Amino acid sequence: MAGAAAAEQRRLATVVESWLERPVLVVGDAMLDEWRFAESDRLCREAPAPVLTLRRRISAAGGAANTAVNVAALGGRAVLVAPVGADVAGDELHDCLDRAGVWDRTVGQEGRPTPVKRRMLAGNQILLREDSGDPDDPLDPDGVARLITALECATEELRAAGGGAAPTLVVCDYGLGALPEIVRAWLVANRDRYATVALDAHDLADWHGLSPTVVTPSFAEATRLLARAAVGFGSPPQTRPHLDHADADPPDDGPSELLVGAAPGGAGERFVPDAGRYDPNGPWGAAPAGAPTGEPTPAESRVAMTGDGLSVTGTGVTVNAAAGDGVDRAVLAEARLAELRAHTGADVVAVTLDTDGAVVGGAEGTPRRSHSTPVPASHAVGAGDAYLAAMTLALAADAALPTAAQLAQLAATVTVSDTGTCVCRREDLLTALGDPTGDPDGPVLVDADELATLVAEHRVAGRSVVFTNGCFDVLHPGHVRYLEQARALGDLLVVAVNSDGSVRRLKGPDRPVNPVEDRVTLLAALSCVDHVVVFEEDSPAALIEAVRPDVYVKGGDYPPEMVPEAPLVRRLGGQVRTLGYVPDRSTSAIIDRIRAAAHDGPPATARDGVARDGAAARDGVAARDRAAARDGVAARDGVAAPTTGRRRP
Repeated sequence: MAGAAAAEQRRLATVVESWLERPVLVVGDAMLDEWRFAESDRLCREAPAPVLTLRRRISAAGGAANTAVNVAALGGRAVLVAPVGADVAGDELHDCLDRAGVWDRTVGQEGRPTPVKRRMLAGNQILLREDSGDPDDPLDPDGVARLITALECATEELRAAGGGAAPTLVVCDYGLGALPEIVRAWLVANRDRYATVALDAHDLADWHGLSPTVVTPSFAEATRLLARAAVGFGSPPQTRPHLDHADADPPDDGPSELLVGAAPGGAGERFVPDAGRYDPNGPWGAAPAGAPTGEPTPAESRVAMTGDGLSVTGTGVTVNAAAGDGVDRAVLAEARLAELRAHTGADVVAVTLDTDGAVVGGAEGTPRRSHSTPVPASHAVGAGDAYLAAMTLALAADAALPTAAQLAQLAATVTVSDTGTCVCRREDLLTALGDPTGDPDGPVLVDADELATLVAEHRVAGRSVVFTNGCFDVLHPGHVRYLEQARALGDLLVVAVNSDGSVRRLKGPDRPVNPVEDRVTLLAALSCVDHVVVFEEDSPAALIEAVRPDVYVKGGDYPPEMVPEAPLVRRLGGQVRTLGYVPDRSTSAIIDRIRAAAHDGPPATARDGVARDGAAARDGVAARDRAAARDGVAARDGVAAPTTGRRRP
């Protein structure tokens, strides 16, 4: 079972590696998240409100900008196209994008401020949030034209960077005006220029015709879409349900209230549910015409299901007494996935359920349910952006839907460990998969066949392989420094170790001092070593043929041309590098010091368990070593040195 789990982790890690440098264009509503951390130890005299002392301020990319940051952090090549104000907040947002490695192709908008969310916290508790930036301030015609030009240029830029392959598109429409109807029409008309298209929109009905690969609505957004579908998307404005946001909860922040009124922006009346029975085959909120379902209020995280007998509770969606048993949101989502796919035209629908995880379904197969760990709200800001980024990258890398769903949920989960805007780094995701080094390396100790398979996986991920070999009989600081330098020459280091028999043939009958089991265990414990393999031959030529290293490393002060394996490595397309020794650090010097100390020490006694002729034996060994040295074979740790009389490492 443990082996199967390890194989699954390695498979998922391989998918993460496969999306490295995947070109992704993100377009939509970009904003700045500002976090102000304060302390409070008293209330003010004017009102029962805390007095805050500001201690720290952090700015982060938000909205579409944070999705682009997550794409880059996960290893993709992210480009952001979005309108950004020519103001201080816009300058900070540019800095955030630069630090994250996002290609900033935003379009400056004079007179249109950059949206900002400012959160004030004390003791990691959000006390208030101040939003700036008017969502009703539309882009002027010049701004729209420049935004479309930026989209055109960024698309071709990514196509060129990807060797002519179609890039991936992520659309983030949070109702802040960055994607007016003209821009939406351009994206729909140019859909075929993108291989994978992901859509995250507060109002999915606005994107009819896009035919995205995947949509990631929240439960509230999915409810809204089905409510609109229930009364007809083409209904006259006076009878269509519309979304109206309370002043405390602007449209760019998820949960809202669905009101029924004359027109968007006008006054409305919240629909009050009637008693009724839950029908799993009926539309969510499919009340009689003119009475569509509700969205959660700003203070609620659950959706009021009117007309079906569903109501909001503190712990989840339940039915009233007349309806009978309670109904979980995941059950409702699973029942409506086919309808959501039909209304959006998407291949995949992933309904996110915040603390309850997500429900994902495609054209084939059963829906997949994922789970998350409940965390404070201040820890989960932007977790949906991480989910969207990982889901998009996985699908763009041709991962199966269950795999993409698993990686997306994991990316969202690992980001919520602390307060702030969530960003999932590739290293964090791989660590969560059980790979703390950030590499899909599998076991460190491997045999030759397993090494060949692992190296093939590394090749697919575009990683460079460094190879070295030696006896490593008595591991010492010189070895460690040498291996660290070798590891720095590529993406992973393979160390081939001579077997005990091979060492005896190379070094003499008194070597190795440590058996191969001990030697490879110590090497595998070094953080700079990715794989350790044992070989029985006197030369590593067969392993070099199998691994085909990008860089072959040997220790010594001779030029690479004099390394015996150099012709083979170069024939296979690799490079040969030699690294100098650390002065006064060698296995043979350590062994000589141990022998000298033993020879000069007190005589052995029976009580010590040492034979009285031990000194003579030691003298014999020393004599043999001196004779070997005279023959030009120094007892040094390593492999055969060039025939130049130089000492082996």
